[in-house]
Amino acid sequence: MKKKSQEVEVNGHLIDSMVLTKILDKVMNRGGEFEILHLEVGKKKKDSSHAKLRITGKSAKHLEEILDDIHRDGASISNKVQVRLKKALKDMTLPDNFYSTTNTKTSIFHNEKWIPVENQMMDKCIILKENKASCVPIRDVRKGDLVVVDEIGVKVDPPQRPRDKANIFAFMGSSSSSERPTQHIAEKVAQDIIKTAKRGKIVIVGGPAIVHTGAAESVADMIRDGYIHGVLAGNALAVHDIENSTLGTSLGMYVQDATLAKRGYRNHMDTVNAVFKAGSIRNMVESKKLTSGIFYECIKNDVPFVLAGSIRDDGPLPDVIADVVEAQREYKKVLKDADMVIMVSTMLHSIATGNMLSANVSVVVIDINQPTVTKLVDRGTWQALGVVTDVGAFLPMIVQQIKKLTGKK
Repeated sequence: MKKKSQEVEVNGHLIDSMVLTKILDKVMNRGGEFEILHLEVGKKKKDSSHAKLRITGKSAKHLEEILDDIHRDGASISNKVQVRLKKALKDMTLPDNFYSTTNTKTSIFHNEKWIPVENQMMDKCIILKENKASCVPIRDVRKGDLVVVDEIGVKVDPPQRPRDKANIFAFMGSSSSSERPTQHIAEKVAQDIIKTAKRGKIVIVGGPAIVHTGAAESVADMIRDGYIHGVLAGNALAVHDIENSTLGTSLGMYVQDATLAKRGYRNHMDTVNAVFKAGSIRNMVESKKLTSGIFYECIKNDVPFVLAGSIRDDGPLPDVIADVVEAQREYKKVLKDADMVIMVSTMLHSIATGNMLSANVSVVVIDINQPTVTKLVDRGTWQALGVVTDVGAFLPMIVQQIKKLTGKK
């Protein structure tokens, strides 16, 4: 079997961000060979580096596998080769060998210039329309759309280590542990929330454990004080939040002292019924039947929220979007231009949201269940900071730190 070789190039902060190391590791792990033909290393921390490599595989197929692997770390066959395009033959159908995206900044080379891909997300395709490139889910592909195929003419900018001093979202800081100093992490997260809220947008993705553990008031505080600009959840968070606000219980248990309410087993259904009587959560607020809680603060402070339904929902509430495709679209609207996303005790909604984010969005995942953090990172949201802890203790700690740092009571 005849060996095959291909020259590739890679640019960026290759040394301090370990980009070159990762590329060479992948070549060796695949059983391939490499030769560094040229290496120009930046002399200062803001200077980029450039490398040209010859990659050799045992066969054409083996080489293709290696090139596909290292492409996602920024290695491209050529910096200026025209991207390949094919028309979609019908709606919601992609051409064979379509390019599947990452969540990392990407560009395509077309008509002698690099075009940045907009709306960057993982596991989508790239459509070129009127000299604009964008990530598009397969459901939104229409017959005749020009779809990018192969990796030729596609450039991925590898993740770079921050140029300033390390913070809570330091490069590749996605490891999680329950043994980290929680107070210190809460302070750092609070600092980043304050900093981000001044210039950008913060979205929280929440599960019902926020209410069960007594942290609903902390989330409501953050919304009221302008630190949360969007809420994404399912039916359960809304039902339990409204149950807590109107009846003082969560699934029939008093949140303040963990005692069971008389006939408390019916409280969550009573809550669902109350919202249906009002017609919507907004109507409950405007009629003053709901006067506190997470969703009360959303209504009062014009913070958008989206509730995505599931097959297990009771009700669901009239505000819940039962069509999963429509719910996904509404999630994306709230996530547009987000700078930071805080994910709290909801594995499925966290992973779903992670799939909609580009890699430059800061992500904090707070959950007492470590597999939630691990699965999110394994599915591509590598930039996530995992905090394995009780949300009922950690969220109030963050709010306390925010108030301490801003001098507010």
